[in-house]
Amino acid sequence: MIQIQETVAAIKDEIIALRRGLHQIPESGFEEYKTSAFIIEKLKEYGVEVHENVAGTGVVGYLRGNLGDQTIAFRADMDALSVEEKTNLSYASTHRGMMHACGHDAHMAILLGLARFLSMNKVILRWNIVFLFQPAEEGPGGAEPMIQEGIMEKFKIDCIMGLHVFPEVPEGKIACRPGPMMAQTGEFDITITAKSGHGAIPHKAVDGLVIASNLIMNYQSIVSRNIDPIEGAVMTIGKMWGGERRNVIAGQVILEGTMRAFSEDTYRTIQKRMKEIAEGVALSYQCKIDIVFRDMYPAVVNNEEMFHDLQNAVGQENLEFIAPQMIAEDFSYFQKAVPGLFFFLGTRNEQEGYIHPLHNSCFVFNEDVLLTGIQVYLDYMRLKNIIEE
Repeated sequence: MIQIQETVAAIKDEIIALRRGLHQIPESGFEEYKTSAFIIEKLKEYGVEVHENVAGTGVVGYLRGNLGDQTIAFRADMDALSVEEKTNLSYASTHRGMMHACGHDAHMAILLGLARFLSMNKVILRWNIVFLFQPAEEGPGGAEPMIQEGIMEKFKIDCIMGLHVFPEVPEGKIACRPGPMMAQTGEFDITITAKSGHGAIPHKAVDGLVIASNLIMNYQSIVSRNIDPIEGAVMTIGKMWGGERRNVIAGQVILEGTMRAFSEDTYRTIQKRMKEIAEGVALSYQCKIDIVFRDMYPAVVNNEEMFHDLQNAVGQENLEFIAPQMIAEDFSYFQKAVPGLFFFLGTRNEQEGYIHPLHNSCFVFNEDVLLTGIQVYLDYMRLKNIIEE
């Protein structure tokens, strides 16, 4: 467990209160109006320069350093999920059907806590500090719109850090890795247009369900036979529907799925093979197959120098070298603009019952990890001489 310094521990009650306040007002992507107002009020209270309405509901806080020629940004996501909370917490969601089931309330509380510490303690800021409160991480994605509005250039951001609470890692541990850490992700819709007919006269029809079955089975060979086994990749068809009734041959079938990979080349290879296989199946069955791809978030790729600095800052005994994860994060857009580092903050504690996964209606964690998150950021900044005390 990372040792929490007395100066951070002194604001524990305040940070927990921030988290609980945010937990009660979960809102969906680009609709974080109460959340945004909460953050703005606190940043102003701390004496932080505030920039509102960034990418809609996003908020940027800014502290100017003494030197002023280098800037580091820290990012927290703001949105929640359409999940009915079942935690029975005294501070549970007051918004019916919405919950901070992915820990974004923790991320915001940690970043507000960092702003509170830096602005109200006797800390010398050598670098400029930017606090990015980003909307819509769960979808459709708020990082890219923030970048498109020019925040990287406006604040002259040189590097960026972010974190995510993670119940697959022991409580208080930091999990990270250099290079690819989280996958690039995308979606696809496939429409098979065949020829409907009577189930008793199959030779007069073209069976869309048979075509869909053939297509699915062929697609299963893409990852196993077209992708280097050293490279990680997933292609999943999660939904299929078609047909009208039991004695009618289906004239149209629709498939929906996702794909994930850690490298751009692997991701594009999956798409290429899907189109080639679809063309072959369409030719052999004399039907039409249309595919629509939607590229989502790029892969999260951690800067190696920043990773080693984090390792030195927290101590090897507190850092777990984690395997690449197939989950995705739009923090990756920031990493395409400047060097960036993203890490997991462990919350798993089986003895205390903190075992539920992210996006679960019962997801909870020990609030002491909020202080751990703040401490990690501070330890990193001390190592890099970004702050002095």
